[in-house]
Formats: sequence, structure tokens, C-alpha cells
Amino acid sequence: MTRADGYLLDNQQTEAGRRFEALAALFDPTTFRHIERFGVGSGWRCWEVGAGGTSVVSWLAKKVGPTGKVVATDIDTSWAASVARSPVEVRVHDVGAEEPPGESFDLVHARLVLVHVPDRERALQSMIKALRPGGRLLVEDADPALQPLLCPEEHGPEQRLANRLRQGFRALLAERGADLAYGRKLPRLLREAGLRGVEADAYFPVTSPACAALESATVRQIRDQLVTAGLATQEEIDQHLANVAEGSMDLATAPMISAWGRKN
Repeated sequence: MTRADGYLLDNQQTEAGRRFEALAALFDPTTFRHIERFGVGSGWRCWEVGAGGTSVVSWLAKKVGPTGKVVATDIDTSWAASVARSPVEVRVHDVGAEEPPGESFDLVHARLVLVHVPDRERALQSMIKALRPGGRLLVEDADPALQPLLCPEEHGPEQRLANRLRQGFRALLAERGADLAYGRKLPRLLREAGLRGVEADAYFPVTSPACAALESATVRQIRDQLVTAGLATQEEIDQHLANVAEGSMDLATAPMISAWGRKN
């Protein structure tokens, strides 16, 4: 992630670990499927941008083996103690403001990162610059504007409350500079940046235990901001968390759009 005053989903907040676990459960299979298609293997050099949790970094480390390298970067690397050993190198780094942490990477990957970065253009250029000729870029980001609802079927008061709180969450993200329509732009941006063989797909989980876990952790993480902004009361948030815990609502995430291409 980038350094930005008031970043809404700080890695050091109590619920960050639960969010990382839920995001891994939801999106790791999609991420791994794409990277497997690139032929990742022994000796590859990989840069994991805004790594957040450890699941992708640990998976890449097994794939590249002792002759490879995985550089994992974020502005807050407090989560990384458990994976900071060969072939993993952990660095504090701001992808939107600093030069890349190396060159000639076979793979550069960022998931749910650039949507939050103020200088997204510079970040994308930095990631492409770090690739070797023929290297692969995989960028995966949400598009909350494409599907703004937490409960796509709004059939009762519980779903209406859930969707109102989700609207508040989106408003807080937008105030902090997040581009809520960024995911859909990725194929065009990768082509315009000169990448070849650009493709993209989207994954849209509609209901699962991980969706509920992610929602609960996220709302707990941002509840003070929701109340301070007048977007919800403490009582409404408590009611929503109880509704989520009951397990009777179908909770969705924003679609995650994955786009990839190859450097000339």
C-alpha cells in the first residue's frame, strides 16, 4: 500500500489479520491459477507488491525454490516476520513514490493494491519497469462501482442496512482517493503501457463463509470512521454485525478483475 494520511485499512489495525485471511480464502485460488499459467517455477524472480498477508508470498517462495527470489514489499511489513527468510526478501517500500526494488523480474504481481494508491500511474510504470523482457505482470483489483452492493438481493431490512453500510464504506474509500472504478480500466492501461498479450477476467464471489468473515472484519475496522462521518450509528453497526454472524444473508464482494500481459 502507499503512504497516505488516513489510509482506511491500515495493516496495523486489530482486524487486519482477519481481513488478510478472508481475502486469501476468497482470492488465492484465482491468483494462483493465473500465475501457474505463466509457468512460474524454479529460479524465477518475483516481486509481490503491497503484499499485505503472507499467503501469496509463501506460495511463490515454494514455487521458485532456493534458486529463485521473492521480493515482498509494503509500507508496513510488520506482518512479514514469519516469511522473511530465503528466498523471500521483505522491504519497506512505497510503490507509488519510490523506484522499484530491483530489475529483471520474471513476475510482478499486485492484488487489491493500486486502487488505493494516489499515484496509480507511477506505480504501474514502476512495476513494468522492473520486469525483464518477456516478464509477466499480473494486476488484480476490485471494481466496487461495477457491483456496489453487499447484498445483491435486497429483500429485507437486514439487507437494506447491509447495503447502506457498504455505501458508507465506499464513500470513505472515495474520500481517501480510492478509484472505485479502477478494476475495469486495467486491460486498457496495460495495453497503453505497451504490454503484449493482454487478457483479463473477473471473479465475483456471491456468498461464502469468507465473504462474511471479510465483512465482519472490515466493518469492525472502520466502525469509528463510519460513526464519525455520520454514515451509521454504533447501534446500527452492532445490529449489522449480529446479522452477519447469524449467517442468513448472502454477502457478496466487489468483483476482482485480474489483468495480465507480457513485456516486450
